[in-house]
Amino acid sequence: VALGIYPQHSKRFLRSLTNERLLEAKHSGPRLCIDLSMTHHMSKKELSRLAGQIRRLYGSNKKADRPFWICLTGFTTDSPLYEECLRMNDGFSSYLLDITEEDCFSLFPLETLVYLTPDSEHALEDVDLNKVYILGGLVDESIQKKVTFQKAQEHSVKTARLPIQEYMVRRQNGKNYHSEILAINQVFDILSTYFETQNWPEALKKGVSSRKGYTLQNSVE
Repeated sequence: VALGIYPQHSKRFLRSLTNERLLEAKHSGPRLCIDLSMTHHMSKKELSRLAGQIRRLYGSNKKADRPFWICLTGFTTDSPLYEECLRMNDGFSSYLLDITEEDCFSLFPLETLVYLTPDSEHALEDVDLNKVYILGGLVDESIQKKVTFQKAQEHSVKTARLPIQEYMVRRQNGKNYHSEILAINQVFDILSTYFETQNWPEALKKGVSSRKGYTLQNSVE
């Protein structure tokens, strides 16, 4: 139910409607894991950026007609990142998601996992309700080349990348800059939009900003 059609209802009612949808996703929605086991080398500034991305991702999921169930794994409540999340996210401790110190690889059957990494050879074709999608909680993967890809390989877990190469083309720009590395909230916006629309071009347009140097094929600039 789109929230926009209930202008007369109280905020409390709308909040309960949102909560109901989120809890429903826990049982029937697609699942998304954010792997936070790689944050120990991060600077305070990087932790702040990651906490901000988690906040935006959760905010997008709350607004979605078909939300995902989100699980923050490898995440301890005494970590600097947890403190940063509390500081930056109002009401973080009451977010409707799972938080666990366990690693995503020990939490779910390995055959259900798909680690989303720009280094994968396989383009993601669909969002499967029986799979658990993993995003690496890193703020700048270019510094740590292939770290999420290698992690998935170590655990013999399937990998996939967003189908940017299949639906988008490199655009000429002054800096000749092209990047497929996105923030976790941008990747989530693409997944979420695709899950609702079943339309990759529309989803990619939502999450891949023109600053990344890509534009949709056949799009008129």
